Amino acid sequence: MANAAEAQTDYLAMLNPAQRQAASYGQRDPDGSFRAGPLLVIAGAGTGKTMTLAHRVAHLVIQGVSAERILLLTFTRRAAQEMTRRVEAIVRHAIDGKPAPPMSAGMLPWSGTFHSVANRLLRRYAHNLGLDPAFSVLDRGDSADVMDVVRHDLQLSKKSRRFPKKDTCLAIYSRCVNTQKALADSLQETYPWCADWEQELRQLFRQYVLHKQMIQALDYDDLLLYWSHLVADPELAREIGSWFDHVLVDEYQDTNLLQAQILNAIKPEGHGITVVGDDAQSIYSFRAADVENILNFPDQYIPTARTISLEENYRSSQPILDSANCLIAEAERQYKKNLFSQRKGGGVPQYVTVEDSDAEADYVVQKILANREEGMLLKQQAVLFRGSHHSDRLELELVRRNIPYVKYGGLKFLEAAHVKDMLSILKWAENPRNQVAAFRVLKLLPGMGPSFASRCFEHLARADHSFSALDSFVPPATTRVDWSAFSAIMQSLASAELADNTWQLQLAEARRWYQPHLERMYDALETREADLEQLEQISGRYPTRERFLTELTLDPPAAAGDLAGDPLLDEDYLILSTVHSAKGQEWESVFVLNFSDGNFPSEFATGKAEMIEEERRLLYVAMTRAKQSLQLVAPLRYHVTQQPRYGDKHVYGARSRFLTDSLMKTMEAAFYGRRDDSAERLQPRSDKQIDVAARLREMF
Repeated sequence: MANAAEAQTDYLAMLNPAQRQAASYGQRDPDGSFRAGPLLVIAGAGTGKTMTLAHRVAHLVIQGVSAERILLLTFTRRAAQEMTRRVEAIVRHAIDGKPAPPMSAGMLPWSGTFHSVANRLLRRYAHNLGLDPAFSVLDRGDSADVMDVVRHDLQLSKKSRRFPKKDTCLAIYSRCVNTQKALADSLQETYPWCADWEQELRQLFRQYVLHKQMIQALDYDDLLLYWSHLVADPELAREIGSWFDHVLVDEYQDTNLLQAQILNAIKPEGHGITVVGDDAQSIYSFRAADVENILNFPDQYIPTARTISLEENYRSSQPILDSANCLIAEAERQYKKNLFSQRKGGGVPQYVTVEDSDAEADYVVQKILANREEGMLLKQQAVLFRGSHHSDRLELELVRRNIPYVKYGGLKFLEAAHVKDMLSILKWAENPRNQVAAFRVLKLLPGMGPSFASRCFEHLARADHSFSALDSFVPPATTRVDWSAFSAIMQSLASAELADNTWQLQLAEARRWYQPHLERMYDALETREADLEQLEQISGRYPTRERFLTELTLDPPAAAGDLAGDPLLDEDYLILSTVHSAKGQEWESVFVLNFSDGNFPSEFATGKAEMIEEERRLLYVAMTRAKQSLQLVAPLRYHVTQQPRYGDKHVYGARSRFLTDSLMKTMEAAFYGRRDDSAERLQPRSDKQIDVAARLREMF
């Protein structure tokens, strides 16, 4: 290329020194080929990771590396497409606008996700693996259905005790595959409630594998598993590795053991391999991601891989980065880095204590509206939380205040299937003619399909919709075991005596009846049970059942599904998100809910040092989403469920173990709530002395 040096200076000019060093790493061999040893780029939050990786790929192409010999691995198809688009733009700019073939047409033919690249390779090597080149790929839904077919064939669904549902079985199978751990270990670590079913699960998984082989189908996990077995053969690994001069991996901190083994097999000496990621943002161990992959990357090569850290942050103000740096500096194992920013403005992060969850919702809404009045759009603000049910109170307050929102990484509280189930039970008891609620409740019973549900509703209609008529209805055979308890609960809930007097007790009664059906129909029980506890607690604010149901349905969901939907059409809307779903996003103002021990870190992480460290990284991700304003909100009290409307039983929230004295020095403490100033105005005026101690001694 004629003006290669001049073009290189031009297209790398926008990079800072560390980014430029990472993008241009490598040198020419005597034969003119551009070579590079193993490279690890530690890209701190907001430091331009995607831009740096795109410039590195473009640099390789400009230096004469054939694009067909570049393997670029990402974690989403969209990320691969975005990377390809950026590389194409950089190359076009570097060659002074001369025509260049579009990247999507062939300049980066090996750009894609791990799974998509595996699919292409396995079809080429199908004969070597005993596969039909036309094998089918099962998505998660198809895989769960196949698992369910095998589960029924083995009669595991008819066990007298609760056997895991298909989605849980698939999750256990997937974890075993991706962590390469024994089934017993995976059950003990992640699914202890399923440990008694180890032998049955082992039989189920074996039959699941045989069934897939019989129909020549691979699931997502098989794509990586077959690829790893393919390159486990040294001859085939060398052959595949020889196809690529350079292998680049994005988000390396999110790789699992299988993916790391595949990379090491095709490039055992590290020639041409570049991985980009941030150990401080490794938060997906529940998907089998292993932070040890990035922590141990340099030392698996001799000499060790070159490590370049990107520390200049283009997102957040310096006060926010000071807090984030302080938090992550206390981690046990990490790549040391100190993020800094040239951004001006931005306040000191706040640690805000509030009285309880109601006060938390009220405070957050007030601050959001105040920001809006000052010119900050709702969509420039985000409320983040550890678990999806943590936003339940806030969502109800947003509906009450007519503030539109969209929720990511969880279910909208009032649209979650289990919440709708519970509300439908009460709605039908409140109005026996409510056919929609009746059908939803009836279909909770095993064996009660639409046809029998219709017959049952017609039977009640002939009896003037009296729930006592349920006793005389003949349900299908599979429903009869549950029928008497169902008839009793509906008659109890419909009784007039409790309708307007301590009606909240009915919610607890309905929950007890619903619990076995919840366990039978749904997975993720801890989260769903927490939602129902919140519903019970919220009910205490309403004097009657009718008021409760009416208030909660004033903004009815548009669909009957249990996925979070789009926000109502509006000029603006607030963002609600779990921290896991917020990774890679950014907002002007960020609120983090429930910043107390048991939530940050989660109570399910306590007892395991490695899980506590992941919780620290999760908080770090939450904090580094903020550009100008960050507030960690901590309720002082959490009210106990199942108590009368005006009951005040509560427990106190413990200060998060992450809020050390050094971190607190980087933040500003604030309190939101009611203060009793009368106590300060009333001061004693008399100097009279009373010897109470002497009187107490005289008692005995």
